[in-house]
Amino acid sequence: MTNATLIGIDLGKHCFFVHAQDARGTQIWRKKMTRKQLYARLATCPVAVLAMEACAGAHWLARKFQLYGHQVRLIAPHFVRPFVKGNKTDFADAEAICEAASRPAMRFVVVKTAEQQTWLALHRVRESLVGERTATSNQIHAFLLEFGIDLPIGALAITRLPVLLDESRHALPPTMVTLLLRLHQRYARLSQEIVELETQIKQQTLEDEAGQRLLTIPGIGPITASSLLAMAGDARAFKCSRDFAASLGLVPRQHSTGGRAALLGISKRGNKQLRSLLVQGARAVMRFAEQRTDALGRWLQALLRRRHSNVVACALANKMARIAWAILAKGGEYRAQPAIA
Repeated sequence: MTNATLIGIDLGKHCFFVHAQDARGTQIWRKKMTRKQLYARLATCPVAVLAMEACAGAHWLARKFQLYGHQVRLIAPHFVRPFVKGNKTDFADAEAICEAASRPAMRFVVVKTAEQQTWLALHRVRESLVGERTATSNQIHAFLLEFGIDLPIGALAITRLPVLLDESRHALPPTMVTLLLRLHQRYARLSQEIVELETQIKQQTLEDEAGQRLLTIPGIGPITASSLLAMAGDARAFKCSRDFAASLGLVPRQHSTGGRAALLGISKRGNKQLRSLLVQGARAVMRFAEQRTDALGRWLQALLRRRHSNVVACALANKMARIAWAILAKGGEYRAQPAIA
């Protein structure tokens, strides 16, 4: 144990499989441990590099092991998979984690703080509530259509549902009316919960100094800024702005062979919700592109004249992500540049 310089840990809920090796890559020991045994062992062992997959509970464990003095490296699971030798077992996974962590060109995941994890939890709960509200709205529309009532699309039509059911021309069975009113109450309750969560997210963003600077970027509001703060971690871990945009899936996929470079659509890697927020924010900026007289507006107008709006939206979202990286990594805020004559 004293000579272990790299320790790979295959995470589990109750049991952990640990693989330790020395500086030459030779296995020293491997063992299955419970959570308490792992804490006790790592708290007393000499300082080493701990490698884990960036999965459930990894960020909390990383912060805990850093307090013990260890250097923690989190690796995306799809980067570990190619290093598994033979059949997939827990000890083989732990060994593969060590092998992946020892690669000089390996990319590691930045350890998130407790505050960033809390922001991510808020966004995930909001996303699930929005999905549940959409499902409830679809149910109301479907049930009414079964009785020949074509309800208009939109939240306003759902809020006026009780008035619609009171009209004499809609002779619905009493049980169906009761069911629809129950769905209407659920829709209103979900809407209220979403508003409360969004208010909390906006308040936290406005209280954060980096969040205030992100709000200066066109197309980025409190929800997007909060999601950027939670997902980016330490923006200085990315070498350049393109690496940050690539982590969000906003750069083209490549399929190059034989000296030919073929660029396809965006890769769609990373967080789907954050990428969607950036694209929707870009579409909001595109609506008023003709009114902008700065350099961004001129670039956007020229791009809209020769490319499809979907392509322009992704290109603008890419630019927004790069600007966000520059603000988080280097400081400052967004300032509109004058257009070149």
